[in-house]
Amino acid sequence: MTTPTVKISKDQHIWAYSADMEAVVTVDPGTVIEIETWDCFTGQVQTEADTIASLDIARVNSATGPIFVRGAEPGDSLSVTLIDIKPGPQGAGMVIPEWGQLIDQVQSPVTRIFKVEDGIIHMNEKVSWPVRPMFGVIGVAPAEGSIGTFAADRHGGNMDDRFNGIGATVHLPVFQPGGKLAIGDMHASMGDGEISGTGVEIGGTGIIKVDLIKGKAAGWPVTETADSWITHGTAATIDEALKNACEEAAKLLVNEWGFTIEDAFIFLSVAGDLGIAQYCHPSPGSIIAKMQVPKTSATPRPFK
Repeated sequence: MTTPTVKISKDQHIWAYSADMEAVVTVDPGTVIEIETWDCFTGQVQTEADTIASLDIARVNSATGPIFVRGAEPGDSLSVTLIDIKPGPQGAGMVIPEWGQLIDQVQSPVTRIFKVEDGIIHMNEKVSWPVRPMFGVIGVAPAEGSIGTFAADRHGGNMDDRFNGIGATVHLPVFQPGGKLAIGDMHASMGDGEISGTGVEIGGTGIIKVDLIKGKAAGWPVTETADSWITHGTAATIDEALKNACEEAAKLLVNEWGFTIEDAFIFLSVAGDLGIAQYCHPSPGSIIAKMQVPKTSATPRPFK
């Protein structure tokens, strides 16, 4: 069943994932939910005159929720299936001062407005392409303290992985009772690396289903698609982030499918795809690496 039984407005949102945050709704595992989300700028960008210099940065990256899932406890996994993602009619991309690999070659700040119509993104009269919608921010309450929705860590958060789109299931380790899930930062499209610091930032609605895997959790969020598993790793340096993603992928192969660590190492080298979800540096944003592990005859079954 994919008809939502619960709806959550974009006005019910958080700016940080905290261990003690209060949920706005409580649901059972298996519940289908319709969530409305702001764009990452929380409606502050409507024209190309609205640049990063004119924004209230404290109002960036709101996440709709939190959602308390009955029965979720530390050591479990909260599995969030992204059934549908429907972007609104207009989004924005930016050049942000001091951000990104090409910042020394461009003027900044600059904003571009994108129109979205009938599943097509229009950058201008010459450039358009099909939508590839995804959520940048998907996370749960952390083990302790508070982590802003701008950052990513073991709880998820601002993972900015384009694989977190329609049909994907994101398995999140649970650290607090109920998990306390919140989702936001929709993109109509985003490339690997998000090198200027933005995708096509846009508001819209999503249909999600929340499920629970008892007594099993990865060390980092793991995304499942029809043909792959994608492990994630976040760190202060790109080398550490890549290593974390590789270690989580190897652990998945060893623990779930009986690979030796040596075979896992070789398999990831010959069949896996190591990549970057977000690395718009220099910037204060997270460095997020990912390892895409193809499903094979030995690795088709669900993460349970």
